[in-house]
Amino acid sequence: MAQQTQQTKYQAKFRLKKGDEVVVLTGADRGKKGKIEKVDFKRNAVFVANLNIQKKHTRPGADGEAGGILDKVASIHISNVSLADPKSGKATRVGLKVENGKKVRFAKSSGQTLA
Repeated sequence: MAQQTQQTKYQAKFRLKKGDEVVVLTGADRGKKGKIEKVDFKRNAVFVANLNIQKKHTRPGADGEAGGILDKVASIHISNVSLADPKSGKATRVGLKVENGKKVRFAKSSGQTLA
């Protein structure tokens, strides 16, 4: 029997999805754009490609793995990113509307529908 994924409390309110182009609103990477690689619903966070890079120090493994310093993408809280408008590229909010019986996301600033 297939295992069902359980929805978290805030999962229905998330309007950003994997593959969306977002703008970082706060922090060291403020103003930078990137694509969402992963959405973490339990921590209300997203992982944005090549943004919020942190160093991870690893020890050499017993089986000959080399140790060293690795670059790792860390999560950003969902409140600190905003969708990039498809027309202007600036930060915008996401709205929902019904078109042809289906819920569709759209950019509030330009009104353009999102894929």
